[in-house]
Amino acid sequence: MPMKQPQRVMSAARDDLRTEPRPVRFVIITLAVIFLTVFVVLPLVVVFAQAFSKGVGAYFSALSDPEALSAIRLTLLVAAISVGLNLVFGIVAAWAIAKFDFRGKTFLISLIDLPFSVSPVISGLVFVLLFGAQGYWGPWLQSHNIHVLFAVPAIALATIFVTFPFVARALIPLMQEQGTQEEEAAISLGASGLQTFFRVTLPNIKWGVLYGVLLCNARAMGEFGAVSVVSGHIRGETNTMPLLVEILYNEYQFVSSFAIASLLAMLALITLVAKTILERHLDEGQSTRVH
Repeated sequence: MPMKQPQRVMSAARDDLRTEPRPVRFVIITLAVIFLTVFVVLPLVVVFAQAFSKGVGAYFSALSDPEALSAIRLTLLVAAISVGLNLVFGIVAAWAIAKFDFRGKTFLISLIDLPFSVSPVISGLVFVLLFGAQGYWGPWLQSHNIHVLFAVPAIALATIFVTFPFVARALIPLMQEQGTQEEEAAISLGASGLQTFFRVTLPNIKWGVLYGVLLCNARAMGEFGAVSVVSGHIRGETNTMPLLVEILYNEYQFVSSFAIASLLAMLALITLVAKTILERHLDEGQSTRVH
């Protein structure tokens, strides 16, 4: 079977890289290793070293503190809400953008990319202006005894805003590459829209969905800027794990601060491994379609 054009291009690119002189390759690789060591490996080593600096007992004692447990529970709750809602939005938005042509399509894509260009602090401030005591809806909410700002709803809203592009952005190029031929064939055979989606579209994008959910969850658990603005920093109630890390560090509780930071670091490492595995599955799926 003759080699496909994309494979020939990739093979030629690899051959070009191998033609670089050995000293040049050595210098480039050395610089990359030094950069990763200084800016990635050493910070991770410091986090875990500080977390266990007073022993394993002190480490687990810091994690079992009621304030730490409250922050962990709140982080998991907000992440679950954000991932669940963004999963639905991301699939629907990607399906609409990749499979249909409609007016406002470019505008929808721009809106999806908006959180990438807006500072999380600014997005948190927007929610303050909307739901605060002097905000647009603040007086009405207060008159009905509804608490949004400085409570779980505001934290969830801020996290949803900063994370909603991830699932959609993971799926849009994948679904555009797949085209609409299989869906059209299913519909021509009598399948309904929902049957087509669950039996044709969804199985083809399952690895992309997991990839987007993974990135969305990692960002939701690690979000600081927007959540810091809307949380109110109420001890034991509205502090997520990143917020509690800052508070404990400023209070010179270094072991407790780095213990919670180590949980976020472990999340980052797990995310990295899972991301690598999912990218491999996505590449294998694309290679299969090329053949």
